[in-house]
Amino acid sequence: MNFATLSSKRLQRVLKVLADCREHTTMEIIQCARVCAVNSIIAELRANGIAICCRRDRGVYYYRLGRPGKAGRP
Repeated sequence: MNFATLSSKRLQRVLKVLADCREHTTMEIIQCARVCAVNSIIAELRANGIAICCRRDRGVYYYRLGRPGKAGRP
C-alpha cells in the first residue's frame, strides 16, 4: 500500500484532532480536520507507526490514539 508520510498536512490535521487522546467519531474527525475517508487516513497513520484504537458502537466508529507499543485495534 502506498501511504502518505507524517509530513502530510492531511495526516497532521487528523493527528491534531486525536492528540487529546480522547475518542472522536468519524464525523468529528471529518468536521474538525476537514478530511474525507477517515478509515483510509487511520490506515495511513498506522502504516507510519502511530497506534490508533478503534471501536464501533451502534454503527458509529470511534477513534483514539492508543498506548505506545499497542498499534492497531484494542
